Amino acid sequence: MASLGPFQDIAVTIADNVALVEIQRPPYNFFDHDLIGQIADAFEALDEDPTCRALVLAAQGKAFCAGANFGSDGAGDRGGDPGDVAAPSVPHLYREAVRLFRTAKPIVAAIHGAAVGGGLGLAVMPDFRVTCPEARFSANFTRLGFHPGFGLTVTLPLLIGPSKAALMFYTSRRFKGEEALAMGLADLLVPQDRVRQAALDLAGEIAVCSPLGVGETRATMRNGLADRVAAATDHELAIQDRLRATEDFAEGVKAMAERRVPEFAGR
Repeated sequence: MASLGPFQDIAVTIADNVALVEIQRPPYNFFDHDLIGQIADAFEALDEDPTCRALVLAAQGKAFCAGANFGSDGAGDRGGDPGDVAAPSVPHLYREAVRLFRTAKPIVAAIHGAAVGGGLGLAVMPDFRVTCPEARFSANFTRLGFHPGFGLTVTLPLLIGPSKAALMFYTSRRFKGEEALAMGLADLLVPQDRVRQAALDLAGEIAVCSPLGVGETRATMRNGLADRVAAATDHELAIQDRLRATEDFAEGVKAMAERRVPEFAGR
């Protein structure tokens, strides 16, 4: 087994032509610019590594990724699915996210826990998702008085269809692993302690196929996706910047921290 790095918040190992990229910010694996940049750096290095033919993105801790962290008061430490929190405008974070979509090799996500807000955006970036009944998927932006980000306005409708994506966006509802499988948000449902191995097994199936054939087929199927995500994140960020200044956003963040139903005023 070979390793890549070292990185501060991720670990990368390669075995049998499959790379495992593990996020190491337990328990909730909140992301920021540095973490997304590290993952993008690893993906780009693996693209150039002939011993890697497929990637698995996994995480330590309770959640797969519970959203963004920009120095908030750590609402996630109080439990639940905290999702995205108050943050300054960070356009370069989305530029880092777009780098992930430019990865040339197939990616399988091992979703063993919550994928919330921007964490959902990270979860739907790969080609496939392996999950379990205990996982939770939520685009909880509107519950915060906010707008979806991380390219989700493009990626989520492509994955599950416009109607189901709208349902997730408009209601901020949490979906369990079984529901995610039924709606096409996940590709495989296994017991929680089998999620990572099942993702590695799927990546292994891909890795034994022709790397030239797989790579060209993937390039055809995902043609233009990264550019669409780049355009979407520019728009998403502009709306997020505007909504961040509203009373509704302040109320949404406060209600999340207090674990109560928000009382929005529409201003």
